[in-house]
Amino acid sequence: MLPGVSYQFARERFRGPGPRQRDLAERVLLAVAASIVLDTVYVAVFGRTLINLIFKKNAGWIPASDPRPVAVFALILLFAVPAALAWAISRREGRQQKSVYDPTPPWRHAIDDRDPCFIRARTKSGHWVGGWFGNNSNLALHSPLDIFLESAWEMTFDGRFNQRVDGSCGLYLRLDDLEYLEFIDPQTTNEGATHDDQP
Repeated sequence: MLPGVSYQFARERFRGPGPRQRDLAERVLLAVAASIVLDTVYVAVFGRTLINLIFKKNAGWIPASDPRPVAVFALILLFAVPAALAWAISRREGRQQKSVYDPTPPWRHAIDDRDPCFIRARTKSGHWVGGWFGNNSNLALHSPLDIFLESAWEMTFDGRFNQRVDGSCGLYLRLDDLEYLEFIDPQTTNEGATHDDQP
């Protein structure tokens, strides 16, 4: 299994998981298939060498007396070759495709170098929530995704900002409970909240 697992891991690292590789069972099957192909090639090309490396008629089991050659050969066949193969295939496919895989999570693009702003969100139950995303706010980039706004704001029934909630020390939102989330520039909003109302 190890050559296929190494190949699959390197493949996803270089190109990202494809739409058919999101399911764990399918990824395991791909790793098993890659292992079978690589192991068959290894036996066909290095069969006698592998046997002589592990066992000799007069000397018995070699790893017991000198495991270093076996360890080096194992590192090459189990890790280096599958990773190099995954890199070569990914590079070839990358030249044929116009899109480029970017491992950066979308949330990182949403918050990197972002100035403080208002955030408005609609929950799956149809309610509007919002607040101020400032220097003391935080957005998690791991699962489960969630966000902390440093102050909560009252929202109208149609999703417009009204005023800051008195005594608000922050608002926690679990993104799994939201339909969508919007970042709003405080200098351009013409809703109830204005630039002068910032916390």
